[in-house]
Amino acid sequence: MSSRRSRQQSGSTRISDDQIIELVSKLRQLVPEIRNRRSDKVSASKVLQETCNYIRGLHREVDDLSERLAQLLATIDTESAEAAIIRSLLNQ
Repeated sequence: MSSRRSRQQSGSTRISDDQIIELVSKLRQLVPEIRNRRSDKVSASKVLQETCNYIRGLHREVDDLSERLAQLLATIDTESAEAAIIRSLLNQ
């Protein structure tokens, strides 16, 4: 498999097997679904699958929060103190 990977990546920056192991390990620590598991024996493919699911969930959360913010902004007076607070938060 590594020979296939090196052929596919000719001309581009190659990532060593050790670097892949390190990156997967970092993902294990970052993704709550994996981090909270009792067993450390999670395959790299499962880590990548759970990472993708986690990122999709974060995107949905951002979309939901954006929608809620748009609804909130539509209901308040643009010159009110609440609007000023929202503007200052958005500008951070």
